[in-house]
Amino acid sequence: MRFLVNLWRLSIKELWSLWNDPIMLGLIVYALTIAVMTVATGVKLEVVGAQVAVVDRDQSVLSHRIVDALRPPFFKAPIEVSLAEAERGMDVGRWGFVMEFPPKFEADVLAGRSPGLALTIDATAMVQAGNGSTLIQNIVAAEVAEWATTAGVEASLPIAVVPRVHFNPNIEGRWFNAIMQVINSVTILSVILVGAAVIREREHGTIEHLLVMPIGAIEIALAKVLANGAVILLATLLSIELVVRGWLGVPIGGSRLLFTLGTIVYLFSTTSLGILIATVANSMPQFGLMAIPVFTTMLLLSGNMTPLESMPDVLRWGMHASPSVYYVQFAQALLYRDAGIDIVWFPLAVMAVLGVLFLWAATRRFHDMLSHAG
Repeated sequence: MRFLVNLWRLSIKELWSLWNDPIMLGLIVYALTIAVMTVATGVKLEVVGAQVAVVDRDQSVLSHRIVDALRPPFFKAPIEVSLAEAERGMDVGRWGFVMEFPPKFEADVLAGRSPGLALTIDATAMVQAGNGSTLIQNIVAAEVAEWATTAGVEASLPIAVVPRVHFNPNIEGRWFNAIMQVINSVTILSVILVGAAVIREREHGTIEHLLVMPIGAIEIALAKVLANGAVILLATLLSIELVVRGWLGVPIGGSRLLFTLGTIVYLFSTTSLGILIATVANSMPQFGLMAIPVFTTMLLLSGNMTPLESMPDVLRWGMHASPSVYYVQFAQALLYRDAGIDIVWFPLAVMAVLGVLFLWAATRRFHDMLSHAG
């Protein structure tokens, strides 16, 4: 009973400390409102407004038809240029794509030959380069096939591919980016807030006050986990409902209760990790320098942007020690695909196990830190 009373009072103390820290409160509000809206609307995974230059040495009906098919919003109106202008524009980054039609392009198609159409791509814009080149190839193939059929040329493929897109019918990056940014913000906030709370105790000298009280390291650590985790959980749920669904209009599936449970488990894991990092650091600058590479790696290699299957084997298996990998799997399955507990139970279980391990290590380190402070 005393353990629960101590935990309650320490948690209230943590909440008051956070309430009196306007910078941390402002960080929570910014990360789960402005940052979510900015990333969701500003980061484009699809092709939008790409600039195409055209070197048309054929000047035929077919070449003009293909150029006319490159329309907004995917592409800006193509600009016809000379070969020299195309090369200069590509060097200075003016064109994302340069299409070059060879002489007798249309005549070769009519004769049943397979003429080459050169497509030069600026690969410094990687997302646009990959998605845009595929889109242009599909447009060219469709226009050539339709024109050839109209002209009476046999142009048929043995297999007709009919794509059907699930979970995001229009392939809108905004739907994906909004939820993933909320997940990223949860990771960053949970590590920073709890770690900063530990460092704040040390810098303000209140660690000595805790030493003379009849409380243990596990109570102090759990209080920081519970208090800061509760604040982040509340802010996350509000962000999902008010910002993602309300403001951005992103449809969200899945059980809200199950999402809350999964987020609680994830926060238990990441806040314990934050305490572990803070017990190693001796000051706030040291904690920042240690925390940044940790949560940056967790974000970039969690599988939210780059599939785990595309990573080297050693790195892929190593990232399975990160709870962010399982939270991304959980959130994507639940919020995008409306999965139930029968599908997401495994990432929930792994996050819980990792949380226990992190808390055990953090408590041992925290106990040693209190002993040295005494």
